[in-house]
Amino acid sequence: MSLGLATTPIPSFRLLGVRVHAVQIQDAVAQIAQWIEEKRGCHYVAVTGMHGVMEAQHDPAFKQILNTADLVVSDGMPLVWAGRHYGFHSMKRRVYGPELMMAVCQQTASKGYRHYFYGGAEGVPGHLADTLSRRFPGFQVAGCYSPPFRPLSEDEDREVVARINDSRADILWVGLSTPKQEKWMDAHREQLRVPVLMGVGAAFDLNTGRLTQAPAWMREHGMEWFFRLVMEPRRLWRRYLVLGPKFAWNVSLEMLKLKQYQ
Repeated sequence: MSLGLATTPIPSFRLLGVRVHAVQIQDAVAQIAQWIEEKRGCHYVAVTGMHGVMEAQHDPAFKQILNTADLVVSDGMPLVWAGRHYGFHSMKRRVYGPELMMAVCQQTASKGYRHYFYGGAEGVPGHLADTLSRRFPGFQVAGCYSPPFRPLSEDEDREVVARINDSRADILWVGLSTPKQEKWMDAHREQLRVPVLMGVGAAFDLNTGRLTQAPAWMREHGMEWFFRLVMEPRRLWRRYLVLGPKFAWNVSLEMLKLKQYQ
């Protein structure tokens, strides 16, 4: 699959009005590397599953943010199944955020790309940077920052942008959860001199072992939601027990052509 060329748009489909690109992890890694090599503008990648698509249904501004992202990858088997329904049979697996992060870091470590980590609780970005540095020889850390759990003041925000730009980062990993991280990337893309922004949510905690990942068989068969619900019921019950059934119902109506989503 040829990606990123002006004459070859990245293949995509629409799900409840949200554009999702029909790519796999290796396609995404190749596209990210191409953007870094070209160094033309700032591109942002949304790693989106059922939760992101449903958040977009009641937040038109967030839907627009997803639809203007340079790459929206399917971090959820329901999106993969939908892609196959629309004829993209090359979508064999989900583009799992933590796995995508590890693939990018492993396959580009020898290129000397500089990585900046923004998000997570105090100490988590540094822990993640150390973990990746030990695992992948040649891995370059540009910087780390854990923002406070409150909106930044204008002065603080300018300072953060300046710090990231001064780091000469090639890729900025953003771990703020959906939809906060996508809104942050969209709001800052014109100010940042970073070729690629990656919103990866819980990958900061999962790839440092702060959160336990679901077994691989559950992740590959659309059952990760159940594992995460059992692990964090108070935080995730609404996402999976309320939004999940609504998502299935709305997608069914769309696939049966009983309802159209703008």
